[in-house]
Amino acid sequence: MTGTLPLFPLGTVLFPGLVLPLHIFEDRWRQLIRHLRDMPDGTPREFGVVAIDRGLEVLPPPHNGITTSEVVVHEVGCVAQIRQITEHADGRFDIVTVGARRFRITGFLPTPQPYPIAGVEYLPEPPADAAAIELAPRVLARFREYLSVLRGGADDQLPADPVVLSHLVAATSALTVADRQALLSAPDTATRLLAELKLLARETALLAEIRAVPATLAQLGPAPTMN
Repeated sequence: MTGTLPLFPLGTVLFPGLVLPLHIFEDRWRQLIRHLRDMPDGTPREFGVVAIDRGLEVLPPPHNGITTSEVVVHEVGCVAQIRQITEHADGRFDIVTVGARRFRITGFLPTPQPYPIAGVEYLPEPPADAAAIELAPRVLARFREYLSVLRGGADDQLPADPVVLSHLVAATSALTVADRQALLSAPDTATRLLAELKLLARETALLAEIRAVPATLAQLGPAPTMN
């Protein structure tokens, strides 16, 4: 299934089912939120979140064929569905979104809008197969171990559903954007869970090692500033 989406490049990865609050202050994104807000009732108010690979910002498509700045975004992103919009007196917005379907960018479209519009192919999320069902308890146990080392105690309120678990682990573990992007791009739940087993083992070992090495505050780096 294909379609088009306005794109919002961010320095993070959104996963299906996860909540993403955003503070909208730049004019181009204010225009996007106003456009979505003013759509007829019953129309999905959604845009695509894609993680930035390289570059600081996305410029609108050039009218004269010349760009002054470039950004590279990852090919696979996640639809953000707007659940709440709060508009401030100065025109800023606070919005609450929830991740929905994954998609792959198929190309950028010409648009008069100041924000990018892309053609997308929506990616299927197959139900958990036998391999995913077998992997889920192992990932859940390792995730509890990871949380115990990270926070000093495990979280009992964790989902057993393999698909939901795979997205929660990917979104809430202290992983790099590259790690999270690879997990978002995984073709199925079993592949994602298998990768998470390895990543959680790595992160748990690193946390345990850091906590086992005595160090003074001075050895940990300069004192933080108040900025």
